[in-house]
Amino acid sequence: MADMEKTVAANEYNAAEIQVLEGLEAVRKRPGMYIGSTSASGLHHLVYEIVDNSIDEALAGMCDKITVEIHTDGSVSVEDDGRGIPSGIHPVKGIPTLEVVYTMLHAGGKFGGGGYKIAGGLHGVGASVVNALSEWLEIDNYHGTKHCTERFERGKVARPFYEDENTTGRHGVYVRFKPDPTIFTDTTEFKYDILLNRMREQAFLNAGVRIVLRDLRTDPVTEDDLCYEGGIISYVEYLNAGRTALTPDVIYMKGQKGDSIAEVAMQYNDGYNATVVSFANNMATIDGGTHEEGFRAALLRSVNKYARAKGFLKDSDPNLTQSDVLEGLCAIISVKLTDAQFESQTKAKLGNSDVRTLVSGIVSDKLDEYFEEHPAETKVILEKTISAAVAREAARKARENTRRKGALDSMTLPGKLADCQERNVSLTELYLVEGDSAGGSAKDGRDSRYQAILPLRGKVLNVEKSRVDKVYGNQSLIPIIQALGCGIGDSFNMEKLRYGKIIIMADADVDGSHIQILLLTFFFRHMKPLIEQGHVYMAMPPLYKVYSGTKQVYAFSDAERDAALAELGSRAKAERYKGLGEMDADQLFETTMNPETRTLKKATIDDAIACDRIFSICMGDKVEPRREFIEENAKYAENLDV
Repeated sequence: MADMEKTVAANEYNAAEIQVLEGLEAVRKRPGMYIGSTSASGLHHLVYEIVDNSIDEALAGMCDKITVEIHTDGSVSVEDDGRGIPSGIHPVKGIPTLEVVYTMLHAGGKFGGGGYKIAGGLHGVGASVVNALSEWLEIDNYHGTKHCTERFERGKVARPFYEDENTTGRHGVYVRFKPDPTIFTDTTEFKYDILLNRMREQAFLNAGVRIVLRDLRTDPVTEDDLCYEGGIISYVEYLNAGRTALTPDVIYMKGQKGDSIAEVAMQYNDGYNATVVSFANNMATIDGGTHEEGFRAALLRSVNKYARAKGFLKDSDPNLTQSDVLEGLCAIISVKLTDAQFESQTKAKLGNSDVRTLVSGIVSDKLDEYFEEHPAETKVILEKTISAAVAREAARKARENTRRKGALDSMTLPGKLADCQERNVSLTELYLVEGDSAGGSAKDGRDSRYQAILPLRGKVLNVEKSRVDKVYGNQSLIPIIQALGCGIGDSFNMEKLRYGKIIIMADADVDGSHIQILLLTFFFRHMKPLIEQGHVYMAMPPLYKVYSGTKQVYAFSDAERDAALAELGSRAKAERYKGLGEMDADQLFETTMNPETRTLKKATIDDAIACDRIFSICMGDKVEPRREFIEENAKYAENLDV
């Protein structure tokens, strides 16, 4: 009978089953294919796509100012002073050109027609994708002597195209859109700090372009006016805030071959970690690519050549390694080219082979020149890299010593680990729990089939100030390394990872936030692929229990608490949780561990640059940058236990 049903089902699969999605239907049906996800990340990506169009105008030398505003109704507007979109009827499609750009995929000036030599974004689909995923979108376009306007709702024309004479003297595009809540079901609320990080990044990468970001939802209006004449030199100085630079000036180099342009800015600091960030046509290439490969190879070659020529390395000494010459380095690599080739749809890795040669050549030439002309500064850099080599050898010995004791043996698991039964990594979860009390409740309440519990003990090492050899001696980090099984640093192997989700579960207070930051810093510095590939999460425990009689509701914010109090009536009371240890096993599981009811926040690399800077400022030795950071961000502090 079952076989017969399969045969019938197979016979019913015919031409009529093949769906053809017209216009923007495909975008609304599969939005993740175009913007990555419909979570907060995808939501903010909508803004990036419209801004990228304005940045492309800036790259063409036609735009000086871009204004981004978050409105009180949840919409966002982007305005630039570029050329505007060509007006009139499209010669092929027979409809207004403005409508073509915003309703048809792969329509734009980025396909070799002479509109743009260099472009970022989704290459002609960005504007139409934003339109498709918006509840509504409105455009005012000023091009030459013409002004035109149009309104769309969920990608379809709602107010027809209208054109009149441009008597204002304005030029450029004003786009305002509101995300569709039926698409973005998680959230439609734009976060100012997320947009600020992206806008600041774009301002650094495009020297002299002014980007103004405003949040009209706040009183007074929050505003940042971003413009950096120093470009990526200013970027390096910004990232190095909180650290002590080893050279007085940022080393800058630039070269061009044909229409391809490469810029590199770099400066060593007294830290132990490397920050190398690369971009192609203003898009962050988080997985690197040929431009990074060219930079790293040339840096290693130039440093080793100078070290041997000047006697820093003896004939019997081995060459410095990549990790040695990268220690304490902050570098920005930015390339702009006409035909950027990426190895994935997400544009995370650049593939142009000629860019490797271009970057390698300018870095070799500039560094060789710099080393000869600045012997004092170069001596400090060489001493830093050789010290890193000594520390690398110390770390190797510490690792071997720890291994001999059995602490890092793949078969050795930490004594306090309550492991799970499941062995399929994609199904398993490891909770890193603050405190023995919460750890006990988590062990009792968990689903032991797939949830493992590791209570944290001792003080988590501040890895911002420590080399890797210190990690192997830290009693809080070793159990984590043991439990995960994938190693750290140079010995990291993702294939040996034992848990698909690593969930940091700490109290919702200042101490809990501190533990989260320390652990995230550790993962970011020594197990970065875990964050890059989406394995690290933060559990979001409730702040309040609101109850009236037998009814009770858990609230995760003050606003949720107030709403629950109003819903449960005048007799309702709210109880603030001081820590996870106050919950019994059932409460902890239901609120924080049950996949059906819990809230998890994924740690991403999207804002890795901003996080890296904050880690350095807040955990570094410089007092002044830390004071400035606290003063600037104190207004955002909530739920302080004071």
